[in-house]
This record gives sequence, C-alpha cells and structure tokens, in this order.
Amino acid sequence: MSDLVVPLLCVLVGLALGAAATVLLTRRGRTPEPARAGAAPQAAAGEEGLRPGALDVITALRSITIVLDSSDAVLRSSPSAPALGLVRGQSLVHDELRFLVREVRRDRVVREVELELPRGPLGTGRITLGVRAVALHGDLVLLLIEDRTHSRRVEETRRDFVVNVSHELKTPVGGLSLLAEAVEDAKDDPEAVARFAGRMQIETERLGRLVREIVELSRLQVADTLHEPVLVDVGSCVVEAFDHVQLVADDRDIALVHALPPVPPQVYGDPELITTAVRNLVANAVNYSDAGTRVVATVRTLEEVVEIAVSDQGRGIPQEEQGRIFERFYRVDTARSRATGGTGLGLAIVKHVCVNHGGEVSVWSEEGSGSTFTIRLPLAVPEREAPAEPGEDVRPEDLMTASPSTRKDRT
Repeated sequence: MSDLVVPLLCVLVGLALGAAATVLLTRRGRTPEPARAGAAPQAAAGEEGLRPGALDVITALRSITIVLDSSDAVLRSSPSAPALGLVRGQSLVHDELRFLVREVRRDRVVREVELELPRGPLGTGRITLGVRAVALHGDLVLLLIEDRTHSRRVEETRRDFVVNVSHELKTPVGGLSLLAEAVEDAKDDPEAVARFAGRMQIETERLGRLVREIVELSRLQVADTLHEPVLVDVGSCVVEAFDHVQLVADDRDIALVHALPPVPPQVYGDPELITTAVRNLVANAVNYSDAGTRVVATVRTLEEVVEIAVSDQGRGIPQEEQGRIFERFYRVDTARSRATGGTGLGLAIVKHVCVNHGGEVSVWSEEGSGSTFTIRLPLAVPEREAPAEPGEDVRPEDLMTASPSTRKDRT
C-alpha cells in the first residue's frame, strides 16, 4: 500500500501545479498552449519577443507604432516616432506615455487617450496625439499613435490668416491703385509715366513677395508636423542658404563667413525648411548691416542640441523690441524694412520652422554691437557616435575680427 502512496502524491502535486499555472496565465490574459514535440520553450516568439506574424501586422499599420517590453524599453518603433521626439534610443521620452504603458500592463485593459505633449526638448511647440495602448502577450505593450496636431490648428490658422492678410494687403494694393491713377493723369508726360511705372513694378514685386511669405507661413502653421522627416545635414543647409544670399551680400560689400565642424551634425526634419530658416536669418542680417561688415554663421553641437548661430555687425535691436521681433508682420525699423523689401514675416517663418522641428530660436542683441540669432534643434541620434574632436567649436565673435585668410570655412 505504501508503495502506491508516493506515486499517487506525485501525480496529485503535478495536477495541482498545472491547475495553478493555468489560473495564473488566465488572470494575466494568457492561455496555455500545448507543447509540441521538439519545440523550444520560446519557439513561438520572434527575435524581438513578438509572436510570428505580429511583426508583419504591426509594420502594415498606418499609425505610428511603438512596442515596449516589461522594463519599458522600446523593442520596435516606427521611423516617425523618434522624428516626433517620442522615442530616443530605447526609451520613451514622455512620462505621460510611460505611465499609460504601465497602467495597461498592470490591468491589461485597452486604453485610448488624447495627449498634448512638447514637440521637442526645446521651445514651446506642442503636438496633439491620439494614443491607444494595448497589452500583447507576456508583458509587451503596443502603442498606436495618431498625430492630430494638424486638425487642431487648421481652424485657428484659417481665422488668423484672414485677419492678417486683409490688413497687410491694404498698403501695397492701395499703393498700386494710387499709382495707376497717377499714370492715367500723367498720360501725356512720358517721364512721369516711366517713373510711376517703375514704382508700380517695385510695389508689385513687394506684393508678390508678401503673398508668397504669407502662404509659406500659413503652411508652416497648419502643417506643423513633418510628414516625412529625414536625416538632414545641417552643414549643407547652411552652405545652400549662403548661396542664395551671396549675390545680395556682394552687391552691398558684406562678407559672408560660415564655420562648420569637420562632420556636420544631423537633425530629423525637412532640409528645405531648415535651409529657408537659415536663409531668412542671413538675409535679415545682410539687410540690416552696413557695407564693409561681415555676417557669420557657425554650427556646433552641445550635448543633444545642434546650434546654428547667425551674427552680424549691424546697429542692433533695442531691448524693448526684442520680445516682439518674431511676431508676424512686426518690423523694428519700418522705413528700412520697406526700403529693403522686407515683409515682416521672415523671423516669424524662422520661429515656426524651429517649432515644427521641436526646437527654438532666440536672439541676443545690443544697440551698436550687432545681433546674434541662434537656432537650436534636437540632435538626431546617430547609429554610431563619432568621437568629438577637441577645439573644433568656433564662436561667432572669433570670426567677426578674423581676416578672410584665417577664417574657418568648411564646406
């Protein structure tokens, strides 16, 4: 009899452990699967901890996807996730997303929320996201993210656009109307007609520039997210921006100098927009500088931020005006702005380009000493970190007094 007791107890203990395991797995939202002969314990999981087929399904989804493991480390994410500043390396950037992931992992209930998060580590840009969090097998959690920022700002931008355009177009349109009347009155005076026609051409060009910049600014305000962000070589953007302004600078006897590191840093974004922002700063510096001076652009990396600084030797900006210079249509010197063809939108465009890239723009200026505008953008995380070379950072003030033969131009 005693010989049967021990085997019987072993069988009962085994059944009890099996039942306990089944209950535990059921409570955690998992169902035990029968073992197959010759199968390894983790054969059902993919190389990233995902079951076969799951990776294909996640890849096919239109939403931005992020898969996290039990320690909140990012196993897989869509290319747009780091570009929007949601993922950096293998970590979620925002505490709100981490909290949501832990809640879903704990109770295994699908949650859907709308979050307004910083666009990047710099500036005041915000993005609105619709986030759906789903528990997968084990402790994996899937985030499905929809960028709703675009729709949230369309109505506000449309309203502001109508108000601003109706106000700003009054001046050139009214000017053209008066000039047309003057041409009609002076039809018997060829010299007066030629003079008025020249003025009309200037006003027409200014009107065309104003319309183009209004459209560009409105597009930036509405499309404040980058649909297809790519790795952008900041150095190439600076060189291209200089090429656009070089002719005007030469005509005004203003030297353009740029200093780039041997390996220019990269950011996620739109190369055309970043070039536009730098070009606007350089053009602005040229317009407000005197002949015989120089405009300097430097690029450097500070921790996880890329800085593009554009400095001039102009008359500077009064302290009381500096808080408003990035407003749409605001001009410090209205007379000079009109003489140079300025529309008051260049710096507003720079600001919105920076915001759309998760960055910011700031100004330092002192009357009589010139101005320095600095664009700061999040550094893209490179696949391989290149070792920094000491002594490569160049300050704008170093190049202001350097002779052309000793300046550090690197293209």
